[in-house]
Amino acid sequence: MVADHLTDPDDPRLDDYRALTDLALRTRFEPPNGLFIAEGELVVRRALRAGYRMRSLLVDAKRIDQLADLAPPGAPSYAASPAVLEAVTGFHVHRGVLASFHRTPPTAPEEVLAQSRRLLILEDVNNHTNIGAIFRSAAALGIDGVLLSPTCADPLYRRSIRVSMGEVFALPYARLSPWPSALDTVRRAGFTVLALTPDPDATPIQRLTDAQRERPALLFGAEGAGLTGEVLDTADVAVRIPMHRGVDSLNVAAAAAVACFALTG
Repeated sequence: MVADHLTDPDDPRLDDYRALTDLALRTRFEPPNGLFIAEGELVVRRALRAGYRMRSLLVDAKRIDQLADLAPPGAPSYAASPAVLEAVTGFHVHRGVLASFHRTPPTAPEEVLAQSRRLLILEDVNNHTNIGAIFRSAAALGIDGVLLSPTCADPLYRRSIRVSMGEVFALPYARLSPWPSALDTVRRAGFTVLALTPDPDATPIQRLTDAQRERPALLFGAEGAGLTGEVLDTADVAVRIPMHRGVDSLNVAAAAAVACFALTG
């Protein structure tokens, strides 16, 4: 890899990487400009393997020799000191590897439905750490696709990608709208919409019938708030994970992992 050594944090070639910890700024900048940032060698390699096209690579100058094969032909490579990297990004880039990638066109919900037998559906999950953890569990536990309400966080935000260890690239996902009436599209595709809730009157997940397990669409709400009443009313079955010792609920990412295992294990 032949990399240009950059010493000026204001170099315009570093514009894709500026203020990576500023969520509001990155949200305004990344999707409209058709890019996302991957952090860490493993995640960058997984993005490449998934077919995403690299815009540029930025590495700690000390790691150039270790990463000689990482940038594909045509993608510029840049190297900088840890101090310059921190000045540009706003944090200590301890993994020493960042890459900017082109986004692909959004996938249509119908495409996700057509290639899936088991789904996750997320309503208003706007915490990027939870999004990443949910995608990682879903990929590991046999889920085929993810549908997101319009207000869910971006799975291609750097933190989501990092927490998922790149598994956001492994699962097809799409935004489902109008919300929540588009859930009827899921049902018409042959799925049973299973709404996860701590309601003690809901069906324990281990008591679902074989028919309800055949093509499940597991529906989760935001941390704390849970699913909205309107969505709960439109679900086919309200489902709960039995709890002990007075605990009323799990973190949404943990609940998703448990529910996925219960239905696919």
